[in-house]
Amino acid sequence: MSLEQKNAMLEALSGCAGRVFELQSALTAMRGLGPENGGDGEKNKADYLEKWLRSFGVDSIEHVDAADERVSSGIRPNLIARVPGRTSRTLWILGHMDVVPAGEESLWHTDPWVVTRDEKDPDLIVGRGVEDNQQAVVCGCLIAAALREKNIVPDLGLGLIFVSDEETGNAYGIQHLLREKPDFISEGDLVMVPDSGSPDGCFIEIAEKGILWLRVSIEGRQCHASRPDDGNNALTAAAAMIMGAAEVEKRFSARDALFSPDRSTFTPTRHEANVPNVNTIPGKEVFYIDCRVLPCYSLDEVLAAFRALGAEIAESRNVRVEVEPYMQEPAAAPTPEDSPVVCSLKRAVKEVLGVDCRCGGIGGSTVAVNFRERGIPAVVWSLIFENCHSPNEAARISFALKEAQVFASMLFEA
Repeated sequence: MSLEQKNAMLEALSGCAGRVFELQSALTAMRGLGPENGGDGEKNKADYLEKWLRSFGVDSIEHVDAADERVSSGIRPNLIARVPGRTSRTLWILGHMDVVPAGEESLWHTDPWVVTRDEKDPDLIVGRGVEDNQQAVVCGCLIAAALREKNIVPDLGLGLIFVSDEETGNAYGIQHLLREKPDFISEGDLVMVPDSGSPDGCFIEIAEKGILWLRVSIEGRQCHASRPDDGNNALTAAAAMIMGAAEVEKRFSARDALFSPDRSTFTPTRHEANVPNVNTIPGKEVFYIDCRVLPCYSLDEVLAAFRALGAEIAESRNVRVEVEPYMQEPAAAPTPEDSPVVCSLKRAVKEVLGVDCRCGGIGGSTVAVNFRERGIPAVVWSLIFENCHSPNEAARISFALKEAQVFASMLFEA
């Protein structure tokens, strides 16, 4: 019976292209930008998704909302939806509802907030959020709807987790949810985070580097550019600090083949505006360094190294240098390659896509780390281009359908 029901599920999902476009179009139009990114939060998306799921008879939907006075609703929504199976075990699929801003809209070929089909390739859709992370949300909805429509009860229950605030720190999203409901994931459950992957489905992410964003403030003394000896140039001191990041990286020289790149990386990125005119030597500079750190090093070690560099530059250039963490997320222990969730995913990918998977780590950050640090072996996998945060962000409708089929297959024990 399980094999018949699984085949019925896979067949049903193969015919859901219209639903993918419907859901993607609605979600993109709602934007779902957090207040840090100039938006009003995710509540409109959460309301839409709850109504959509309930229309198919998914009635077990729980709110674990976080208060946030910066948005008009006063809350950042987090939803947990369940469709029961024959056993007490659950396959959890997590998606985040927030997206990043469109960025420079002149770089988009179409309106970023309207999902558009490519004229030459109608399977390809373009719009902000279609990959990051609406495809995960859509896949979960497709499976829940098909289970109810076909009156199928799989071996594992289906659990959907839709969270806010992934793009700006997780404090109002998964971190709030796990703090309020620390035991909602049971032993034996499988946790999937479809927020990184590959177009062919061959890559399973089981580890992430630690992340440390540093804010570097340098104070010198402003003066007229024609009299540079009257001041202390904060810009040239910042340039020395920026160039010194490469030297700090050399001190953290370990390699780990699980990751690509296989080393820790320390990359200067954002620079805040200084003086508005050309003929003034700036007395203050603020810039940021994005550090992706192999698990063998602590973030405190990296912070100490950059503070030591700052002290050297402060002394040699007669400026004041402050190096402070802007965001930090230590690495968690990797998900074991032989864990049940990895084995189940490998089997399902092979069955649906005919692909043998390999496991590895990434330098990016997903909410999987929040599960791993609690001893829950979460896995990150998806069928995506990895073009998130880019102009003309794109996804394939067929990717969503195949991804949903893989997760649906995991609901039926081999």
